[in-house]
Amino acid sequence: MKQNKWKGKSRGGSLGNWFFVVTLKYLGVRAAYTLLAFVAPYFVFFAPKARKAIWFYNRNIIRYDVLKSVGKLFIHFYTFGQAIIDKIALKHGISSYYKFNYGNYTDFLNILDSGTGCIIIGAHVGSWEVGTPYFREYGKNINIVMLDAEYNKIKNIIENGAEQRDYKVIPLGNDGLESILKIKKALDNKEYVCLQGDRYMDEKNSDEVVFMGRKARFPRGLFVMCDKLKVPVVFYYAMRERGGNYNFIFEISDPESDTRENYIKSLERIVEKYPQQWFNFYEFWD
Repeated sequence: MKQNKWKGKSRGGSLGNWFFVVTLKYLGVRAAYTLLAFVAPYFVFFAPKARKAIWFYNRNIIRYDVLKSVGKLFIHFYTFGQAIIDKIALKHGISSYYKFNYGNYTDFLNILDSGTGCIIIGAHVGSWEVGTPYFREYGKNINIVMLDAEYNKIKNIIENGAEQRDYKVIPLGNDGLESILKIKKALDNKEYVCLQGDRYMDEKNSDEVVFMGRKARFPRGLFVMCDKLKVPVVFYYAMRERGGNYNFIFEISDPESDTRENYIKSLERIVEKYPQQWFNFYEFWD
């Protein structure tokens, strides 16, 4: 498979988000899941690039047989839809359906309280935004670096009527230097910077590595920055379990070793445990 870099756009548009906002508001989470069962097949049949990418992933990375790969196509899109619904519901204060578990939380809080600032690296697995309302008083010091080109397109619909967010956003556009300066300023102010580590915008600023047993490209600049700035680095994931349960996972990177190598090993463990929560719907591997 030919490696195609990510174009800066994620699945899901403004109309679909508006539809589920209305459903959640008037009918609730379970009703939204029921309607999702009718929406997910649309993407199986009419999103050929995403379908091709997930088919390759199921057959060549997870190594399902043909029959199982067919069934997992629907499950993959359905699970992604659940993640979107959960994110929207929690942003609108609809939380009674959900339960949360915290892994390695005490060590994570010790880093946040250390007064050094830190870098929190996530990935396009699970639903990292589900956890943002639960950072509580730490939220005002969180700076989320946004790469998604569609963010401005859909944020008004998702956030209309949503609870006020505490965190700040650092947009990552064409002027990468300006973004880096904002990141450096936030860390100098002992704040926390959150980024995604599994996508790159410029192939010149990426390297080919082995991930899940096959060559793929990961960003270079992010991890060089982590190693040079000498602040604590935490890998964070919010992974969905059955029955509306979320598992918040915090893994602290060893400061004496290569951050990207640590991240790739961490991400491999997560993908192996939650294979249907891999939400990179494009040609990720070579």
